[in-house]
Amino acid sequence: MRYISSRGQCPAVDFETAVMTGLAPDGGLYIPSTFPRLTEGDLKRLQDASFVEVAATVLKPFVTPSLDEQELEAMLDKAWESFRLDTVTYLRPLQDAWLLELFHGPTFAFKDVALQLLGHIFDHFLAKRQRSATVLGATSGDTGSAAIAGCRGRKQLRIVILHPHERTSLIQRRQMTTITDANVTNLALRGDFDDCQAIVKELFGDPVARNEYGLTAVNSINIARVLAQMVYYVQSSVQLWKRFGQAIDFCVPTGNFGDILAGHWARVMGAPIGRLVIATNQNDILSRLFEQGRYETDEVSQSLSPSMDIQVSSNFERLLYELGQGDPHWVRTQMTALYKNGGFSLGEAATDKLRRGFAAGRCDDTQTLAEIKKTFVNDGVTLDPHTAVARAVARNHQTTAPMVILATAHPAKFPGAVQKATGQPPTTPQALKQVLDGEERFEVIEANAQAVRAVLQGLSTATKLG
Repeated sequence: MRYISSRGQCPAVDFETAVMTGLAPDGGLYIPSTFPRLTEGDLKRLQDASFVEVAATVLKPFVTPSLDEQELEAMLDKAWESFRLDTVTYLRPLQDAWLLELFHGPTFAFKDVALQLLGHIFDHFLAKRQRSATVLGATSGDTGSAAIAGCRGRKQLRIVILHPHERTSLIQRRQMTTITDANVTNLALRGDFDDCQAIVKELFGDPVARNEYGLTAVNSINIARVLAQMVYYVQSSVQLWKRFGQAIDFCVPTGNFGDILAGHWARVMGAPIGRLVIATNQNDILSRLFEQGRYETDEVSQSLSPSMDIQVSSNFERLLYELGQGDPHWVRTQMTALYKNGGFSLGEAATDKLRRGFAAGRCDDTQTLAEIKKTFVNDGVTLDPHTAVARAVARNHQTTAPMVILATAHPAKFPGAVQKATGQPPTTPQALKQVLDGEERFEVIEANAQAVRAVLQGLSTATKLG
């Protein structure tokens, strides 16, 4: 498999280079040059397969020849050992839908699924190259703790995570900042997630900084993140396809567009997936896109679902490449307009294509609280605010097809919202209780690349001196 940049101004690369580079040298995002197809025989075989077995089938064509079959299987056997369920994920029936629980990993969020695997991939390639690297990432809440959990204590990795100061939940922050491994650095930026993400992209776009600090990416700009997330779409869709004999719809709480893009790519591979419904909170750039055919940023509004408090959805650029018929010049034109003017119009043809494969809806904080209460009363299930956004939006997009709602975080990570909605706090696992007692370690800095660069320089100097 070869990977091409969405902006088309650098050579195609193999899986190893795409993963270790993160962002393409021209500022674009790596995309598979082709998508292998799952045969009908594959789909039937995978109906009763384990998560690891599904992962091996789905991922093998994307990692070859950078990883051989034995190397991939060895990583997959280890990747999800820390999960509380042997099945990794869990499909929970609701009265009129299904809940795909993705929060049974070490940090109680869906990002553990991909990031536990990514840590092993980094280790393998760094050992092969006999060098170390600095993982630089931005988080709106859950990516940071999941990335740290996947990278902490690894001898050849240093990890630096940027989060928006006072814009995550208490537990989300403390899951990052109470980790005291020597290779972990947490930076709280005086800004929002879009500021954090923009700084990461700026530093990756600077070849001097990238080489001097040995930067690699952990956000969903890293192609491995999106590929790994395809696995649970394939597994859940074939399981329900066996039961219902028809394509399965999915509703996904969406901020940076990586998770729902994974669902789309699984659909392109031939998984029995029907519509993909994008669920946004009041930071509704994606739902407005469906209404107006225009992608236009606005001010970020703090919400009860902070991981979705995003205006610039990085992974949408990967879909943009597809909507533009694989024309990188068109993608560059649209992205330039976004950076210079704050938005761009898709055009009639691209908008029509988008609407054929996706739908979208919006849910504000009042509706989120109402949905948490409704599901709690009707189904006896407690939802976190992000999942509640998707549950509420899904109600407006249900057809005769089975609907799966992605449950992306454990409700105990957002106790304030749950208690406000239901009148009682969620049950808190012991592992989450412990983070409330640990000593925090993080630095508050200004939201600019110069401030982050100074921290990276200090870490680099300290390592050399050591």
